[in-house]
Amino acid sequence: MSKVLPLDRCVGSDPASQRAELVRSSVPDDSEASALAALFRLLGDPRRTKILYALLEAGELCVCEISAAVQVPEASVSQTMRLLRGSGVVDNRREGRRVYYRLADAHVRMLLDVCRQHTGHEVGR
Repeated sequence: MSKVLPLDRCVGSDPASQRAELVRSSVPDDSEASALAALFRLLGDPRRTKILYALLEAGELCVCEISAAVQVPEASVSQTMRLLRGSGVVDNRREGRRVYYRLADAHVRMLLDVCRQHTGHEVGR
């Protein structure tokens, strides 16, 4: 009598393992995966996401302008900006007593654009 394989197992393990090996070489290692997960966690908070999109739209804003744009208290914006700056997502410059924030680079802008396009695409389905 032949052995019955469970439905959730590959029948031909050799081609599957070759394909898996090719894919495995492209998958981030643990360190890179942790860094990517941390970046996605930053976007996991609606307040931080709104602030990032305000900066995407305006280019550069000070804390009071961000606060007014996203309707969040200035103290909360300041704390959020410290976190975003520490993560490398935003940069800042000082002009007198004011600190102006902007997205760190084109990669951050592209990530925000692509994410918004994706969610818009999902809504339209």
